[in-house]
Amino acid sequence: MEGSRILLRDSTDPAIFRAAVWGRVFNACRDLSRVPFAVCKARTVADIVAAVELAKAKICRVSVRAGGHSWAAWSVRQDAVLIDVENLDLDLGRDRIDYDDKTNIVSCPPGITGRMLNEFLATVNRMFAGGHCPDVGLGGFLLQGGMGWNCKNWGWACESVVAIDVVTTDGKQLLCNTTEHPDLFWAARGAGPGFPAIVTRFYLKTRPLLQMWQNLYIFPISEYKKVLQWEIEIAPTVDPDTEMVGVSSFIPLTDGKEAELTILANFTTFKPSLKEATVALAPIHAAVPSGAKISVFCQPTSFEKEYAQQIKTYPQGWRYCSDNAYISPNCTDIVGVLEESFSGLVGQKSCALWFSMNPRSMRDHKGEEMALSMQSDHYFALYTVWEDEKDDQKYQGWVADMMKKVERYSVGSYLGDADFRVRRTKFWSAEVGEKLREVRRKWDPEGRICGFLDEGDKSGVNGLRNDFEWEGS
Repeated sequence: MEGSRILLRDSTDPAIFRAAVWGRVFNACRDLSRVPFAVCKARTVADIVAAVELAKAKICRVSVRAGGHSWAAWSVRQDAVLIDVENLDLDLGRDRIDYDDKTNIVSCPPGITGRMLNEFLATVNRMFAGGHCPDVGLGGFLLQGGMGWNCKNWGWACESVVAIDVVTTDGKQLLCNTTEHPDLFWAARGAGPGFPAIVTRFYLKTRPLLQMWQNLYIFPISEYKKVLQWEIEIAPTVDPDTEMVGVSSFIPLTDGKEAELTILANFTTFKPSLKEATVALAPIHAAVPSGAKISVFCQPTSFEKEYAQQIKTYPQGWRYCSDNAYISPNCTDIVGVLEESFSGLVGQKSCALWFSMNPRSMRDHKGEEMALSMQSDHYFALYTVWEDEKDDQKYQGWVADMMKKVERYSVGSYLGDADFRVRRTKFWSAEVGEKLREVRRKWDPEGRICGFLDEGDKSGVNGLRNDFEWEGS
């Protein structure tokens, strides 16, 4: 459209339009049959309002992209107006991110990444416990809850959201918090892509900037049972500034040798001094099981080092299939339930992950102002990575097989590592799921926001069913 930042499908050079649609999609495994009606590369809130008005005039839906690892590319929807907020407020320069030193609140548009935000906050000795991957925009990450740094202790990233600016489906600009439009604010903390408005700015609580140290232990996969059981048992006792993870992946343990399947136990602590970090990590080191091929104690690290490692772990331009489950606290053999997924991993770049959510998962969340309501002590995820399209069925089929063996031991799943087209499961408690439907119907009665991409893209204003495939069978 002349004089605007909106590219129309029927009047834009096909190569330019294709780049606008797919150029920022992380997963190379794509459904190219989905073609939006238009793409708005928004730089101002006025651009977003114009895109919403276009969608209303053309009776189109609206999708939003902040930029992340959306495995199913939720932002690319047939005949929709795709609003890409990567460059929203870019013309404000450094003021694009605003920090209030009286309240320690930072505000930023949804296209800002965790790395960008923490680079800015470091200049004022603050930090934000955002995503572990540096290239993920805050928009989708925060809307789906945000499993950020040390969330097992500090809480979900969305719990640090104190307000949002939005554009509604009728083009109104609103501030939402616990007193103004509290139902929209509630939905913004856990609704995911089903949020019935477009966030243009987040207001976030920050934390004092801390230093980072880690213990790292890498074992051959033959030690899987011993290592994961150890991590599960010590999780409730680990220092409250320390996150922990168990990962199965292919790592070269000997110089010049091929990578072999390993089980890694990693503990990262956030402390103001080496002395305090040593106190936090020493009990873990003293209790580590025998058999580690690599053992590291209290090694200094940083956001930048960790971000660089995440980019290596999840490389751009590859094909991905991911799925996940919160394992029920009633499961008596978590190690056994996950064994085949960890020990039978396919693909040299794939990984299986166990992430401790205890003690945050033990807290009673009733009465809290957020839609996020699905969690347990044990988070499990598969990130399956391959390069060649001819292998799609092999890798996707393996993930499906593994999840069939795990899902009946779960209480539900996390929105961020899910593909709603593939498997039906729970993402919220029954009560929250119904409330979310009501909020969506109130604020978006026509289903203007694309919402959840289920099989056939048919969920509409009702959203996901929020139940297990086998329920009622």
